[in-house]
Amino acid sequence: MSDLVSTIKAEGKNLEEVAIIAWLIWLRRNKLRTNEVALPTYRDPTLQPKDLLSGVSFALGGIGYDLLTSKIVSIIPLPEQLQDFEQYIGKLKRIVGEGRTNFILAKSVVFVAVGSNDNANAYYLSRIRKAKYDRKVMFLTKYLKELYGVGARTIFVLSVPPLGCLPSQRTLIGGKEEECAKEPNQASQVFNDKLSKELGYLNNNLPNAKVVYIDVYNPQLYIITNPKKYGFEVANKGSIEASILCIKLTPFTCTDDSKYVFFDSYYPTEKTYQIIVDGILKKYINSFL
Repeated sequence: MSDLVSTIKAEGKNLEEVAIIAWLIWLRRNKLRTNEVALPTYRDPTLQPKDLLSGVSFALGGIGYDLLTSKIVSIIPLPEQLQDFEQYIGKLKRIVGEGRTNFILAKSVVFVAVGSNDNANAYYLSRIRKAKYDRKVMFLTKYLKELYGVGARTIFVLSVPPLGCLPSQRTLIGGKEEECAKEPNQASQVFNDKLSKELGYLNNNLPNAKVVYIDVYNPQLYIITNPKKYGFEVANKGSIEASILCIKLTPFTCTDDSKYVFFDSYYPTEKTYQIIVDGILKKYINSFL
């Protein structure tokens, strides 16, 4: 999940509470399958006006805070996501009026999940921006201030996970035993420390804003190092690495991905995400409301 997800929830008496809790319940309960889309994407050509009132995603895979990251994989850069968000606001104004739109923005929440691709691509594997994490934080700060400038007031930013424990990193630089690679994990920790401090500064200096750092590094690392505690059998490989997809039509793949911490070389399985979200609920519930 190394992408930005800005989720806007806008119905109910206590909009702020409904926004956050509804999103978390969705994240916990929905089955993320290839033929099922529970949260519409903003760029979906079939998107309906009513979808703008209940929740949309601005996420794009492969993106990063650093513009270089997007260039490396030829993906739409982060500033264009902000443009999408501004377009969304314009459409919302035409649907419900400016007053209602301002109220929705003030009582809604924006989730930001970006950064893994910066570390894995531009900052580590390519070495083009090696160890320039201050630059990355600078891009982040600029982006969050721009979000704030167009009306976002409650922003939750996810940390970078332990990238050295991804199956891909274990294979590439984990040695013969394919252990968690130390350098990528250390890089994630360095960035997360800078991220946490910067978000604290923004939270204290942006009027009427709530900017919250959400730690996913430690919960995911604990699952990876204690897989049997959660019923996992495999934590160092992805469930589809043996073939193209982990589906019944593809031979030689896993028959039960719930036994795996990772779905493929990069992404955790649905079960792993559910465990992490449960932990987030318990730890940050007071910040959500």
